[in-house]
Amino acid sequence: MTQTDALPTDALVVYLSCEFGLTQNLPIYSGGLGMLAGDHLKAASDLGVPLVGVGLFYAHGYFRQELSPDGHQVAAYDRNDPAQMPLQLVTDAAGEPLEVAVTLVGEAVRLRVWRYDVGTVPLYLLDTDVEGNSADARAITDTLYGGDRITRIRQEMVLGVGAWRLLRALKQAPTVLHLNEGHSAFVQVERLRELVNVKGMTLDEGLDALRRGCVFTTHTPVPAGNEQFTTELISEYLTPILTEIGLPLSRFLELGRVTPDGDGFGMTPFALRTTQAANGVAQLHGEVAREMWAPMWPDLKVKDVPIGAVTNGVHAPTWTGRPVAALLEGAGIDVAARPQDTPWGSARDIDAAAVWAAKNTARQELITALPGALEGTGASDADIATAAGLHPDALTIGFARRFATYKRAGLLFSDLARLERLVGDAERPVQVLFAGKAHPADSEGQALMAHVVEWTRTSALRDRMVFLVGYDMDLAQRLVAGVDVWLNNPRRPQEASGTSGMKAALNGALNVSIPDGWWPEADPGTGWTIGDEAWAEQGVERDAKDAESLYALLEGEVVPTFYDRDADGVPVRWIEMSRNAIAGAGEFFTTARMVDQYVREYYVPADRASRALPTGGL
Repeated sequence: MTQTDALPTDALVVYLSCEFGLTQNLPIYSGGLGMLAGDHLKAASDLGVPLVGVGLFYAHGYFRQELSPDGHQVAAYDRNDPAQMPLQLVTDAAGEPLEVAVTLVGEAVRLRVWRYDVGTVPLYLLDTDVEGNSADARAITDTLYGGDRITRIRQEMVLGVGAWRLLRALKQAPTVLHLNEGHSAFVQVERLRELVNVKGMTLDEGLDALRRGCVFTTHTPVPAGNEQFTTELISEYLTPILTEIGLPLSRFLELGRVTPDGDGFGMTPFALRTTQAANGVAQLHGEVAREMWAPMWPDLKVKDVPIGAVTNGVHAPTWTGRPVAALLEGAGIDVAARPQDTPWGSARDIDAAAVWAAKNTARQELITALPGALEGTGASDADIATAAGLHPDALTIGFARRFATYKRAGLLFSDLARLERLVGDAERPVQVLFAGKAHPADSEGQALMAHVVEWTRTSALRDRMVFLVGYDMDLAQRLVAGVDVWLNNPRRPQEASGTSGMKAALNGALNVSIPDGWWPEADPGTGWTIGDEAWAEQGVERDAKDAESLYALLEGEVVPTFYDRDADGVPVRWIEMSRNAIAGAGEFFTTARMVDQYVREYYVPADRASRALPTGGL
């Protein structure tokens, strides 16, 4: 059985995202949002879902991370040459480069299009670096999450309006539109223009039809992740197309405001109002999102706010390292299949010694690779020496993610004396690997990173802790495959989902996590939970309580369980938890399950709704 059993054979899902993490050789991603989008496309291909993706091709992508001698992040930008990447230039029937145009403040910006095939799923990438465009226009797709607010609105106009014009130029017939976060929501402006000016609907008919067939996924409760533009920018960039539609600016602004008397224009409220279904990315995040956006539905109880939840997943073939993948293959588990179509539960019955051997191999491969991975990144000679001196048999903890302050990368350093005793135990050694990037405009995140680097370089810690410069997809794959413990300690409930812990669990690592994002849905026998589920208490007091809980877990549970061995040297209880982690992640936390759920609960209803329109589709 495949996903196409649930969708008509002529269905077509269009998936829009501002970033896609697919391969190290196509660096058009920043972090979790892009990794999720890339994994979504991969799973759609595995399962035969009729889907196409559309995004942007960034000439300089996201920055490559280096460190200054004093441990501060340096952002380096390498130019992406399409000719040296696995991309095809899209051409028209005459063999000429296919181009579409988007008008921005009087300039018709021409877009060329690159194609990258994700198995059976084509991904189209729009590029403004076209000869004949002005210098400003050519720079629109220069960097991911770079530039000022003008750059951002120009990028999002290109993504949204350009995507729909591309689909029409390709003569595609979408029946479902999926907006992955609000960055692409301007597609609905172009669709409304088409419904009114081409299809002949009235404005009210067009606004009603606009919602049908469309799905929106919101990914974060953090304000910076919910795009907001000033009224002045919206007026400057949207007035021409709104005038063409006959939609007054004041009415359009209301679509992007939580309440009619609000300020500016939010892409999340706009997306919520112009789609028929919306979801958060974990059950807890669904609750948080309903409460966050409840003022948009003043007549509804919070529990009835129309935002559901589809818990994120990860693409098992991409993120399962070689040693564990071999174990699973031997147990008859097809990591690319839907969970119900392969026996993930049999991972719980794999021989304990075999699992321990695989985990030892994975850890040793990680430790061996680290010194070479740090060469040329700006890592200090001392950091490289630390990496080279890490012990291949020591309990290895990983913390790798975006260095946003709410993720609290410094929590483990709250009591340095206690931490020194923990990692300095010669009988039960512990080593910790840190990695991650802070946005170039996030001064607080960069300052926190500099502190972490400084702490790892202190004399008492530097033999056991190292900051790994140059965090990217390749390093992420090595880390989740090789560590024993994945540490996750954001301020609850600000982590919408998180997927790195799922990837580590697929490889038999145990999570030590705040009860946030995906973790409350995991089997409690696959790790340990830091602190409690309090929401209201934040700040210094919450940090102190969580730090105490973290230290107590590491000292009293994690380290003893890892080093409690049987006569054959196998940590029996640890391996039981490790097998449960693999099975539990495979049974629920994969994009095979996630995409299957999107199809059944969101795409099929959206497909039916779009076919019921007078247009017979989108």
